[in-house]
Amino acid sequence: MENPSLLEQLRLPGDIKDLSLDQLNELCDEIRNKIINTVSKNGGHLASNLGVVELTVALHYVFDLPQDQIVWDVGHQCYTHKILTGRLDQISTIRKENGLSGFPKRCESIYDSFNAGHSSTSISAAFGIASAKSITGDQSKTIAVIGDGALSGGLAYEGLNNAGRFKKNFIVILNDNNMSIYRNVGSMARYLAEIRMKPGYIKIKERVEAILNHIPVVGGHIRNFLQSSKSALKNMIYKSTLFEDMGFLYYGPVDGHDMKKLISVFRLAKQSTKPILIHLKTKKGKGYSFAEQNPKDFHGISAFDIETGEPLSGGSDGFSGVFGQVLCDFARDDQRICAITAAMKIGTGLSEFSHLYRERFFDVGIAEGHAVTFAAGLAAGGMLPVFAVYSTFLQRSYDQIIHDAAMQHMKVVLAIDRAGLVGEDGETHQGVFDTAFLNEIPEVTVFSPSYFQEIKPSLQKALYGCSGVAAVRYPRGGEGYRPAGFLSSGGAFDVWGDPKAELMLVTYGRLFSYACHAKEALHKLGIEICILKLNQIKPIETECISLCLEKRRVFFFEEGILNGGIGETFGYLLQKNHYPGEFYLNAIEEAFVPQASVKSSLCRFCLDEKGMENIIYGVENRE
Repeated sequence: MENPSLLEQLRLPGDIKDLSLDQLNELCDEIRNKIINTVSKNGGHLASNLGVVELTVALHYVFDLPQDQIVWDVGHQCYTHKILTGRLDQISTIRKENGLSGFPKRCESIYDSFNAGHSSTSISAAFGIASAKSITGDQSKTIAVIGDGALSGGLAYEGLNNAGRFKKNFIVILNDNNMSIYRNVGSMARYLAEIRMKPGYIKIKERVEAILNHIPVVGGHIRNFLQSSKSALKNMIYKSTLFEDMGFLYYGPVDGHDMKKLISVFRLAKQSTKPILIHLKTKKGKGYSFAEQNPKDFHGISAFDIETGEPLSGGSDGFSGVFGQVLCDFARDDQRICAITAAMKIGTGLSEFSHLYRERFFDVGIAEGHAVTFAAGLAAGGMLPVFAVYSTFLQRSYDQIIHDAAMQHMKVVLAIDRAGLVGEDGETHQGVFDTAFLNEIPEVTVFSPSYFQEIKPSLQKALYGCSGVAAVRYPRGGEGYRPAGFLSSGGAFDVWGDPKAELMLVTYGRLFSYACHAKEALHKLGIEICILKLNQIKPIETECISLCLEKRRVFFFEEGILNGGIGETFGYLLQKNHYPGEFYLNAIEEAFVPQASVKSSLCRFCLDEKGMENIIYGVENRE
């Protein structure tokens, strides 16, 4: 019988404190192997998690969890933390339906202090926790772990600015791997690069402090003179950092893979009674050669072959790639077109655009609110800006869409990727709110193509066919079922099926494919329906309402939140026009959608073909 591994011997989170330095390093190797094997089967965020193994192990070794609390930014780096906090036996379920979340989750463990999923939240949240402790007299420590990519988000600076005035212990760990999802951009990236060029900074600083602190002080005037001299001498020998100017004691850069150094600096921070920022230099993908060489490809990855690093299922660029190509085609003929991304160049299909039209491509970093206002500024200057962004991250720019773009009638185009359900990343990443919050903003036009070929006419209308803010939203991945004989008109809507049918099914986007399957299944059961496919979902064309007024029953299916969604507006317009028939609306009701495959989630909300079939058949046969 084989002896259990170190990892298997850790029954309680605190058991790690009994390990030697050599054992801690051995433990890191075991954790890495566990993460690689797990993600190879389940998919997930690999490179970022591999980069923080030593960091996480050292934190658990030095600090006393759960009394001391760690707040992880984004959550892309929490797998080691989960393994060390009693969830080793469950790690095989990560990102699966009813399994462990791929992000920190308070309801999952007392060791998860704050939920994450979007970036730049850790400092503000951790400072709130630390302040609550201060009020109650709790002496335990609070640590925020944030990456250099997330540090480009404005919320991180708001948190730093506020926390730097805190006269009690508060620790920020800057995990600097010189990467977000793609290469970091902006002034902060350059600033951190400058600091990295001075690896002896902390040693020099400590020596200077030791010398200066031994200067004797006699008499008031001499004391003041010496104090000012000490300050001047400090500034001569080493320049203060931005973080020190904001009120933090700064330590770094420190090798984030050197266990001995990590333990030393964390113990130093634990003893402090002031805000401290520890700057760690780590390598994304550490310990797995394919991830080290191509960290961007292993940021978020589906199941893959460990030996080759190749994904197990063939994929395509899907809607993102088609959008990127179409935008390039438009930009070739129109010098006004600019593309904007918030650190998601590859994910949003803008790689080719960035190479072909470099002067018109802008990566603003993880700063979605800034991206929208920046786009409005470009529009004010006569450009045609297109901001490509995941639906879930567009939520962060709601105020800017209203105040800086829509209210000023700026020609800003939002290319909304990952619209609708996205699957295993769960609540924080589901793109089910954009239709509702855009629906309530005046003078915004929204298009929702179902197939690749509809991207071009939708984008063309968004750029040239309407005024003010326009959005084109499309799902993750490829296109769905297309019935033989269906041809998209390129107009605001399409009708599929017998226009004389008494039942109308109304939907848009990806759900049209499921509606077509449902139509065919209902036909076999003797029930005929006609499908109204909305290509422009805001505003709804008057003719769409007119077509439905003639029907006995109208069924609306929407892959978005019910409250404030397109279906509610459609029902209101029917009522306003004195519709005499029955209207049924099926959407996502009052729920944050948990992690599960897209297929499973659609089934849960009766938005797949079987759900549509059952609802319509049930209503038709309820008598």
